[in-house]
Amino acid sequence: MSKELLLLVDALAREKNVPKDIVFSALELALASATKKRINDEADVRVEIDRETGEFESFRRWLVVADEAVENPEQQIGLTDAQEQVADVAIEDYIEEGLEPIDFGRIGAQAAKQVILQKIRDAEREQVLNDFLERKEHLVTGTVKRMERGNAIIEAGRIEAVLPRDQMIPKENLRPGDRVRAWLMKIDRQARGPQLILSRTAPQFIIELFRLEVPEIEDGLLEIRSAARDPGVRAKIAVKSNDQRVDPIGTCVGMRGSRVTAVTNELAGERVDIVLWSADPAQFVIGALAPAEVNSIVVDEEKHAMDVVVNEDNLAIAIGRGGQNVRLATELTGWTINLMTMEESAEKQEKETVGIRALFMEKLDVDEEVADILIQEGFSTLEEVAYVPLAEMLEIDAFDEATVNELRDRARNVLLTEAIVDEEQLEKVADDMLNLEGMDKALAANLAKGGITDRDSLADLAVDELVELTGIDEERAKALITVARAHWFAEE
Repeated sequence: MSKELLLLVDALAREKNVPKDIVFSALELALASATKKRINDEADVRVEIDRETGEFESFRRWLVVADEAVENPEQQIGLTDAQEQVADVAIEDYIEEGLEPIDFGRIGAQAAKQVILQKIRDAEREQVLNDFLERKEHLVTGTVKRMERGNAIIEAGRIEAVLPRDQMIPKENLRPGDRVRAWLMKIDRQARGPQLILSRTAPQFIIELFRLEVPEIEDGLLEIRSAARDPGVRAKIAVKSNDQRVDPIGTCVGMRGSRVTAVTNELAGERVDIVLWSADPAQFVIGALAPAEVNSIVVDEEKHAMDVVVNEDNLAIAIGRGGQNVRLATELTGWTINLMTMEESAEKQEKETVGIRALFMEKLDVDEEVADILIQEGFSTLEEVAYVPLAEMLEIDAFDEATVNELRDRARNVLLTEAIVDEEQLEKVADDMLNLEGMDKALAANLAKGGITDRDSLADLAVDELVELTGIDEERAKALITVARAHWFAEE
């Protein structure tokens, strides 16, 4: 039996191209499974095969648990009983007793065979997957083997992958036998079927296609910094040259458009805009909005947003059909882009100026003329007045040193008073509101002034009420209210 077992292991390992240890482990599980069939299906059985001789031993074992925690006596033993057998045994150890060799019979042998085959199939599958992953291929090329519930099963060499329906380019009609390329989106090792999940709609797919068509990218002369797509319709990529002798846009387009055309054909006619990447965010956004011409940009670092001003006749081009151009530019750059005409920009600026003027006049106790001077010099908050370097403020021709110092002192006193008031308000705020995701002390203090001091009172607010009460933007208000209400649904 032992010699036959060693021969079986050797033959299976060669035939299935898996390590011998995998086959030994499969045999051990199979023999344990067959042994359980003969003694007790609930028993915990361990089989150990000597890798050199082929001899094997069988053991029945019990997990040591606390006396009161014994739920299944077939697999568990209380600590007191276990210590009567082995004095130094501890909880989570195992107590074992040897079993006599058992004649498995036809049923046991059949069960063992099934376990061995399944284990080897799993090991073979894992080996094929590992061989594929070692090649570090992100772009998968294969043939459509069959369609299952709208998903395409792709055969790529010895491995199968799945291209889900929602990851196909819209209106794309794949059929068995079609050659197809896709980006490796993720690996699902737990799946019973294909473990590679592919995508033809992800922005990374277009990056990999350009990497294939443009050797300069692989050589490090060019980089694709980001990509955004409306699959099958339009895409934008941002390219950067690492060598001043290389024109990034021309290199990606190729001779007579050959390179970009090859990518477009693979993407079912998807039009590709190639944008020059810039370290200056405003310049990057201007390029991303092409072909629209931009008049001016106001950057808000705190909100990571830009107000982009265009002429009336350029607005439709900047927005694009169905908002496509501005949406892709936003995804490409990572900045929120607010498009507006010159008239809208002037109205917004005037509205903001009125608010800042009122703030300075009230808090600093100054007249309209002084407030306007501060605004014209670029001041928009009390913090700036209080803490901008003294030398900068002294450069304002309309103010002498005494005026500058007085303004700075008033601003600091107001901020100090507000900080004290905020601390007093925070004492009223319940921890369940203060600890909410997206909440900060300044906002909590502001809410407390309006009588909103706990999670439920915040959850009762409508989005527009929260915006009006605090001045935060609508997206943040929605997110806060959603988080505040989460426990209601959890309780249900």
